[in-house]
Amino acid sequence: MAIRSNKDIKYLTAQKVIKRPKKYCRFRKYNIRYIDYKETEFLLNFINEQGKILPRRITGNSLKYQRKVSEAIKRARHLALLPYVTDLLK
Repeated sequence: MAIRSNKDIKYLTAQKVIKRPKKYCRFRKYNIRYIDYKETEFLLNFINEQGKILPRRITGNSLKYQRKVSEAIKRARHLALLPYVTDLLK
């Protein structure tokens, strides 16, 4: 029994390769240093419909700025500027 490699497999049509846009940290790109917890419209970009904070792998933020974003969201929630849990926030 021979072991096949990927080079041995032939396809009739070319396989489709989906090219996703490269993720980037918007804070480093636009040189944003301070994230204000009072800017609720900006912080809504980092929250999903249920009110959960989106992870880094989805937003593309660097670790440093993801921590600042999550801290700003938590402060805004504490002051009732943003809700903790909702149904269809956006």
